[in-house]
Amino acid sequence: MQHNNLYTFRFISIITVIASLLLALASTQLTSRQELNIELDKKKNILNCIGVDLSLMNADDIINEYKNNISNIVLKPNGDVVNHIQSEVLIPVENKSTGEVKYFYDNIEYLPAFKASKPEALIIPISGKGLWGTLFGYLALEPDLNTVRGITFYKHKETPGLGGEVEKKWFQDNFVGKKILNNNGELVSVKVVKGKAKELLSGDNLNHGVDGISGATITCRGVTEFLKNDLHRYKQYINRNILN
Repeated sequence: MQHNNLYTFRFISIITVIASLLLALASTQLTSRQELNIELDKKKNILNCIGVDLSLMNADDIINEYKNNISNIVLKPNGDVVNHIQSEVLIPVENKSTGEVKYFYDNIEYLPAFKASKPEALIIPISGKGLWGTLFGYLALEPDLNTVRGITFYKHKETPGLGGEVEKKWFQDNFVGKKILNNNGELVSVKVVKGKAKELLSGDNLNHGVDGISGATITCRGVTEFLKNDLHRYKQYINRNILN
């Protein structure tokens, strides 16, 4: 009887160890795959916000396009370009109350950015609170550092059909061609209005306003606020390099 019990115990122990190893292996592989998918999605959104057509590209095509077209740069808050630090080593820290993400290396804040060569553009990461959580995306500026080339959002928790419309082409296309500086050269960003921008704004104000999303007032307000806040973080670099 004792021999049978010992055999059963050994058998169960062996099965448990094997199952644990298989689960650990599967978890590691899935985590690696998820991380690769997240990075691929970010690359897709960076390329998409400068107008690259991704419809006929597979994953390898996207990776090659990104490698050949996009370069990373790191900035100090004062606008200086940092050459001795790569953006990959920057550690993102999210403010849970505002959704703002800041990047640090050795406890010093830096600003990550991207430069596209075809077409030329400066791309900055944007983030902030919507209704249900933080929205993450990218904003691309034309070489004049005043005109919006495009905007994309790659992660959010907004309600489908309402705030979730931020990921739709019709909403993002509203930003193309808008200005972040007013006629006096002041950084005023782009505002998501409640309704139709053409019906509510005129003159220079129309250059800084886009149509809102019906039923998503809080999401729209959040986009307006964090877009302006993030642009102000890059203000020193923009002021130094703007083409008048």
